[in-house]
Amino acid sequence: MAGLLIAGTTSDAGKTLVTTGLCRALARRGVSVAPYKAQNMSNNSMVADPGVEIGRAQWIQALAAGVTPEPAMNPVLLKPGSDRRSHVVLMGRPWGEVSSADWLEGRRALATAAHAAYDDLASRYDVVVAEGAGSPTEINLRAGDYVNMGLARHAGMATVVVGDIDRGGVFAAFLGTVAFLSPEDQALVAGFVVNKFRGDATLLQTGLESLEKATGRTVYGILPWQPDVWLDSEDALDLGGVRRPRPGARRVAVIRLPRISNFTDVDALRLEPELDVVFASHPGALADADLIVLPGTRSTIADMAWLRARGLADAVIAHAAAGRPLLGICGGFQMLGRVVRDPAGVEGEPTEVPGLGLLDVETDFVAEKTLRLPHGTWLGTTASGYEIHHGRVAVGSTEDDFLAGARRGQIFGTMWHGALEGDALRSRFLHETLGVAPSDVSFPAARENRLDRLGDLVEQHLDVDALLALALRGAPADVPFLPPGAP
Repeated sequence: MAGLLIAGTTSDAGKTLVTTGLCRALARRGVSVAPYKAQNMSNNSMVADPGVEIGRAQWIQALAAGVTPEPAMNPVLLKPGSDRRSHVVLMGRPWGEVSSADWLEGRRALATAAHAAYDDLASRYDVVVAEGAGSPTEINLRAGDYVNMGLARHAGMATVVVGDIDRGGVFAAFLGTVAFLSPEDQALVAGFVVNKFRGDATLLQTGLESLEKATGRTVYGILPWQPDVWLDSEDALDLGGVRRPRPGARRVAVIRLPRISNFTDVDALRLEPELDVVFASHPGALADADLIVLPGTRSTIADMAWLRARGLADAVIAHAAAGRPLLGICGGFQMLGRVVRDPAGVEGEPTEVPGLGLLDVETDFVAEKTLRLPHGTWLGTTASGYEIHHGRVAVGSTEDDFLAGARRGQIFGTMWHGALEGDALRSRFLHETLGVAPSDVSFPAARENRLDRLGDLVEQHLDVDALLALALRGAPADVPFLPPGAP
């Protein structure tokens, strides 16, 4: 089986970026390549045809590879509902829940399906580029691991470790990542990639030579710091982003809910030159907002309680009362209604809570999840999106339509994620709400350009020939074992 595992010294070290860029670079060379991540833990997901759910990152990586996204590319998706419990999506469909109490046994139950999905992809593609999770040296979890070295051992797959040099301590992190692995796991670690380097790369040379000498492994390249290369992120670590608003830009405040999901809904807004998009978690940050967005959430009822406790609910109501525009998406839309009921305890304990009362909408949670790719029109403009939810929303007859949701004046709600990625729909919405003239921004083109940029970076700064050889032939047979505390 031809494959390569992209592991990392830490979470957010650059595994997703390297995997995505390598998929694009190999596809350009005519290699039939598929992305894979055995297990994601993320509330940022995507619907793939026909009505299955996978991690957003693997969906984007499939686009980079020029192939159709499918559940085998992310067989296990964990969607955190609390600090101790996660909803499990297996091969694109709801499977159940795992908690911290049954974590090890739960992982064992999922490993067989995840490895079978990898084997299936490997039988259909020339190369599978697999993204690890966290660090491969989570030695307390190694017994049940099927995402990092457990996967590499299953497939006999060479592993490359990515490290974020911008954090500092990357050489120690590389050495420690290898040294704490077992001899069998170490044998599959072929080398390293340095990520987020700023400055003159020649200054790293002595450090790289020392690392290669100490570990007996190769450094396959140094990726430069590129703050303008954004990714459809799989978690909420980087919601702050980079802001370069124009003077006089209209301010869009996105409420940063504790269990925020599918926050990539506002990525297209962040590209608009006349908008300044910020994430807000306190009432003062909403005071001067021209548009407020209530995004999706993994737990509507719990996050609505948080909204009230923080004083944000009152700020949202005051914003709407002033006639300023407000957009609720999925869980955010449900919050705008009159009531949310969860009689079966889909989100936790069975309960019924009042909403913000800004739209004539009622929501009832049911066990069966809706996964759809809807299409339609709004004010004569073609629109599309995707739906991922347990809530069934009933809209009163007095409300106007908005993307199969509801509109009352400047208050908008829809269950459709991703609708603002459509250039025509986004332009019409911004003109209707803020009076902003259409821009020349094309979100699909920006995404494709970004994927090309990642492919360029990988080709220019990494040894793609050597990485492809690793994927096809496996790790070198002569890499040394490093006992803990080595060299």
